[in-house]
Amino acid sequence: MRPRKYHVELTETERKELNDLTNKGKVSAIKIKHAQILLKLDECTEEKPWAVADISKAFNISERTVCSIAKRFVEDGLECALERKKQLNRHHKITGDVEAKIIAIACSEAPEGYNRWILQMIADKLVELKVIDSISSAAVGTALKKMNLNHGLLKNGVSQNPERNS
Repeated sequence: MRPRKYHVELTETERKELNDLTNKGKVSAIKIKHAQILLKLDECTEEKPWAVADISKAFNISERTVCSIAKRFVEDGLECALERKKQLNRHHKITGDVEAKIIAIACSEAPEGYNRWILQMIADKLVELKVIDSISSAAVGTALKKMNLNHGLLKNGVSQNPERNS
């Protein structure tokens, strides 16, 4: 067993708050689980703190998650440790303007030699027109599906399967 990098030392007030939280039942499951984990990691009680591996097995989570909760507690405090980690880098590549271009291309005349657009051709066209740096055919399909445009039907002229275009 390696030594812990982040040591959880709860105050009496924090310990009471976490115990109350775990007994309430009107709190999100993730908050209750994180509270229980912090209580098991606490080094300021008469009981010996649990090992990270034991906590991982008991709560059916990875050891990395246990360490991450301890790290958030030490660096950012109790409230941050109780919540899920915020997803800061989540951004969506397909904006409303890109969606509009996808639809415009999908509804336009198909390229020469094709009866209708295929998803990869729409993706390539978006890059060619410099609407977006890169995009997958799956992302194009998702955008069309979101707009209720079924790319497999002839009514809007788009197909996912190139063999159906001849």
